[in-house]
Amino acid sequence: MKAVLAIDQGTTSTRSLLIDEMAKVRCAAQIELKQYYPADGWVEHDPEAIWRDVVATACEALEKAKGLALDITAIGIANQRETCVLWDRESCKPIHPAIVWQDRRGADLCRRFIDEGLEQEVTDRTGLLLDSYFTASKLAWLLDTIPSARKQAEEGRLAFGTIDCFLLWRLTGGKVHATDATNASRTLLFDIAKMAWCPDLCRMFGIPMQILPEVRETDALFGLSDKDILGLSLPIAGMVGDQQGALIGQGCLERSDAKITLGTGGFAMLNSGGDICRSRHRMLSTVACYSGGVASYAIEGAFFVAGAGIKWTRDKLHLVASAAETEAMARSLTDNGGVYLVPAFVGLGAPHWNPSARAMLTGMTFATGPEHIVRAALECVAYQSADLLSAMALDSGVRPGELKVDGGMVANDWLCQFLADILDLDIVRPANIETTALGAAFLAGARTGVWTALPDAVSHLATDRRFSPALPRAERGRLLAGWREAVGHALGSG
Repeated sequence: MKAVLAIDQGTTSTRSLLIDEMAKVRCAAQIELKQYYPADGWVEHDPEAIWRDVVATACEALEKAKGLALDITAIGIANQRETCVLWDRESCKPIHPAIVWQDRRGADLCRRFIDEGLEQEVTDRTGLLLDSYFTASKLAWLLDTIPSARKQAEEGRLAFGTIDCFLLWRLTGGKVHATDATNASRTLLFDIAKMAWCPDLCRMFGIPMQILPEVRETDALFGLSDKDILGLSLPIAGMVGDQQGALIGQGCLERSDAKITLGTGGFAMLNSGGDICRSRHRMLSTVACYSGGVASYAIEGAFFVAGAGIKWTRDKLHLVASAAETEAMARSLTDNGGVYLVPAFVGLGAPHWNPSARAMLTGMTFATGPEHIVRAALECVAYQSADLLSAMALDSGVRPGELKVDGGMVANDWLCQFLADILDLDIVRPANIETTALGAAFLAGARTGVWTALPDAVSHLATDRRFSPALPRAERGRLLAGWREAVGHALGSG
């Protein structure tokens, strides 16, 4: 049976999975990724650790596959999107830790450009907002801060990339410096209508264009993996940003299909087909897929803290020993006791885009206990999701008939039901929640003959459970009003 090796390099872990032609995960390996917080609002990864974990998990998955009679045809890569790596072309070594998408050190530069009235021009070209969430301000910081980095960049001695690009470089032994359009579209340097790097934006951020990778289609044949690395040479035939990967892996291939991924953060996407949906409510327009010379687009909203909030209750407050405990704690309460968590630990994402806001717990009394705080950390995921979908509906004029969900958090039945109640929408959880990896596998497999095309691949997807709204309208309104009041307090803090 044919299969694809899918590498899913995420914010908190690296996974490698072998996915067969029936869209089943046959083997998997995973390693948790350490986060570094060197200053307020800064978040970093060790790129060498990411590389070691990719090799280790891929080799472990391939070793587990021995004896399964799998014909492995290709590698597909999905990745955390806006994380920035700058490396030396000759040594292949990064010259600084990777600056993670959550990092806010580029906020001052973005604010300066906004004050200069440049945001609309940037949005018109990129579909994005001027925010340090995206890659360009991180890259500008690296070039301006690391001694001699700008000089080396201008001399062509450095290479820039998002994580997919860095992994491709390493997997091909430094032969290929390329990315795909979904990842390029998250940099603030890419014109999504022209499907090309924008020289004007590069000049604006002070980015020498010679350090940028070539942009290819999402299902391109990017290169061959070096046999000495994984023990076999395979075509790398698909690279995709993690959220676009999840959109494809959920089978959201048609206009108005929608999904939300609840992992470290929350990421909602609505397929807008061949049209760039220009937002009036501070949502993002982004490339969903680029194949056969044709681009499809999506409208997207993102919030920075979903599962990261549960991790905070575990690692910093020690209220739970594992995320699995949160469901029982939430169910133990008849209501939230008026307690709300606004998880602005690194500012607020869409639709507020306020990097200065800080997290708040509101509504506490002497009756408040650990279970209220844990429940608030779950509830805020649904409230933030409601903010995103409301803005997306206003922009697109479309309300999806259902919302597909994926990511580690959706294993929690209580959360899925609360999502349905707050969004007043059917929530569909797939049988396989590894949708990001599935998207990467579907792209690479459709390119190399595992499937005839993406619709053939997604035809194998199955549903685990559907959650339908059951909350009275008045109660939904009361809860959302309490959330909006709490957000107002947090925005005032910024």
